[in-house]
Amino acid sequence: MSLQLRSLVRNNGELELSLVDVAIPEPAPDEVLVRIEAAPINPSDQGLLFGAADMSTARFSGTALHPVVTASIPERFMKAMAGRVDASMPVGNEGAGIVVGAGTSAAAQALLGKTVAVIGGAMYSQHRAIKAEQCLVLPTGTTPAEGASCFVNPLTALGMVETMRREGHKALVHTAAASNLGQMLNRICLKDGIGLVNIVRKKEQEDLLRGLGATHVCNASSPAFMQNLTDALVAAGATIAFDATGGGKLAGQILTCMEAALNKTAKEYSRYGSTTHKQVYIYGRLDSNPTEFIGNFGMAWGMGGWLLFPFLQKIGAAAAQKLRERVAAELKTTFASRYARTVSLAEALQADAISAYSKRSTGEKYLINPNKGLMA
Repeated sequence: MSLQLRSLVRNNGELELSLVDVAIPEPAPDEVLVRIEAAPINPSDQGLLFGAADMSTARFSGTALHPVVTASIPERFMKAMAGRVDASMPVGNEGAGIVVGAGTSAAAQALLGKTVAVIGGAMYSQHRAIKAEQCLVLPTGTTPAEGASCFVNPLTALGMVETMRREGHKALVHTAAASNLGQMLNRICLKDGIGLVNIVRKKEQEDLLRGLGATHVCNASSPAFMQNLTDALVAAGATIAFDATGGGKLAGQILTCMEAALNKTAKEYSRYGSTTHKQVYIYGRLDSNPTEFIGNFGMAWGMGGWLLFPFLQKIGAAAAQKLRERVAAELKTTFASRYARTVSLAEALQADAISAYSKRSTGEKYLINPNKGLMA
């Protein structure tokens, strides 16, 4: 048998997290069986893991090996959870491990014994059967922990840069910029010579990014934030932004400062504002409040959503493969991830762990090793 972490939203407004014993899957002819040894807890994973539950109401029961966590979901959020009520759902977008079994196809057999990174859900499991074509063979000497975050954060960061280029912008803005993803994006932009304006909330985050070579870092909690952001936008020439917060005033503030920056170099006045298109893409909801903005940035602007997987589908298989190849080539440099702690499946459901990683704080990214303490 194999352990798997499951998330269940009950009809009575209760979230239940538990470990379930499942049969070790038999790989189909074009599949491999991966023993998962590392899987990150990304913000996108927490969306499925916790749903709309208020984790401050979490209650802990079960046993040391089979813990159970329950938490209440506010009634006003249950409508949004309707599609997953009473459906026990496996969690974990991406991970890495060792191929310990393979189907009969040549492609599957060629992966036996290889260390691979995989994406496709249900990665908080001791074993995962997955198509051979969905596996990325890691370079020799790369551990599963080093390859666990091969997909979501690296491809998101590269996707932002690729979107910038395809839409005709020359520099970009990123919020929540001290995160693992933000640090990756900073390294990409430094390496590729791209202007990047980083927005953070705390002085220590500002210091962290400056220590990593970031040129433009703006602290949203500073009284001079709007002026500092405008000055940074003038210097960088950024007219596209990727916002992880989603709610609140930040997206609107970015557009306002983009307009102010463009007007500083405008050669003539227009009552419709700058003719240069300004774009903010919201790709996360760290702030669950409504998005607020004042329309003081002219008429050439856009605000919308951006998600990695639709973007990869849009650019096509060949272009997406080029991005993956870059990730593999720079896995230990540009796309290196750092984790505060590695936990087992059971440890991931302990109160102290949930309290730490549910905050989504800089430096608190967790890694799950489903086979921790069990591998020969």
